[in-house]
Amino acid sequence: MAKHSSGYDYVPDGSGDKVCEAGDFVFAAAGLNHGHIYAQTAGLTSAGAVCKYVWDSDKNKIEEFLKRFPNVKVANSLEEILNDPEIKLVANASISSDRCDFGLKVLDAGKHFFVDKPPFTTLAQLEAARKKVAETGLKYMPYYAERIHNQAAERAGILIREGAIGKVLQVLIMAPHRLSKNARPDWFFKRECYGGILCDIGSHQFEQFLEFTGSDDAQINFARVDNMGTPDYPLFQDFGEASLTTNTGASCYCRVDWFTPDGLPVWGDGRTFILGTKGYIEVRKYIDYSDSANPPQILFISDSTGTKRIDCQQDTFPFFGNFILDILNNTQNAMTQHHAFKAAELALLAQLKAEKK
Repeated sequence: MAKHSSGYDYVPDGSGDKVCEAGDFVFAAAGLNHGHIYAQTAGLTSAGAVCKYVWDSDKNKIEEFLKRFPNVKVANSLEEILNDPEIKLVANASISSDRCDFGLKVLDAGKHFFVDKPPFTTLAQLEAARKKVAETGLKYMPYYAERIHNQAAERAGILIREGAIGKVLQVLIMAPHRLSKNARPDWFFKRECYGGILCDIGSHQFEQFLEFTGSDDAQINFARVDNMGTPDYPLFQDFGEASLTTNTGASCYCRVDWFTPDGLPVWGDGRTFILGTKGYIEVRKYIDYSDSANPPQILFISDSTGTKRIDCQQDTFPFFGNFILDILNNTQNAMTQHHAFKAAELALLAQLKAEKK
């Protein structure tokens, strides 16, 4: 198991379920401003997709991408990708505030769009994307990695759907991240570029709230953002928290921050606690202190029969294969578009509520 000390270029261990043969699903990676593009690409290729092209205006970013994916061709321009009828999807991790315009251009070219989170930094962008999806029938899918690219989180969802803990009453999420300040570009610290901490890394948590509670909407009760320990970037938000009530009646709370200590061997000690009427689940996503010799991706479930520790490291990532099949078959089994956009909307609303004077 690799020690993942930084989150900005984190590629999870493990693979997806292969659902197609080489050539059945061809995509391109374009817009490489965030290292999550490596994980997006790896997830799709592990499920059988072929990355034909890579493109970015920065040649250095292309060179870094090719170190991980050496068989990918370098496109001469974004237009070369958009004009290629073989390309079904474009994966993108450009500057957060630029992602929507990029995605609208991709959809206008008749391609599906797989974008790093946050998919939007304003509500106006979200509405533009909703309109374009309705107009084209194409998918605009965010990469909510903290669930779809995490074996223990995915297993928790399966157990919940099977009724293992009954009706979900509450979801608590702690989602610390390592800042890795010296590795971050200037845009990372600008509110107008990254969208604020609840919009950015908070978007993962709102997606999980909807998924684990089986909800399709929620009310923001409380939201807060602050700079509590980054004085050299006084306008940067390094701490955020929010509470919600879903339309199923479940209570939800998340804390997001950039305070992972240097001594932790992973980029963040992400934990999720899910309370149900018949039991509860704790997900330890990236490190398990109870047995440091074992890999992460651990969950604990307690119910009427006792407590079990489940190692999920050998599980696959079903999202990527299901997403490919959704595009090929015009289905919505990986994640519905409503769910994807509602999670982004809640993150944006929480961000605005936190910043309202």
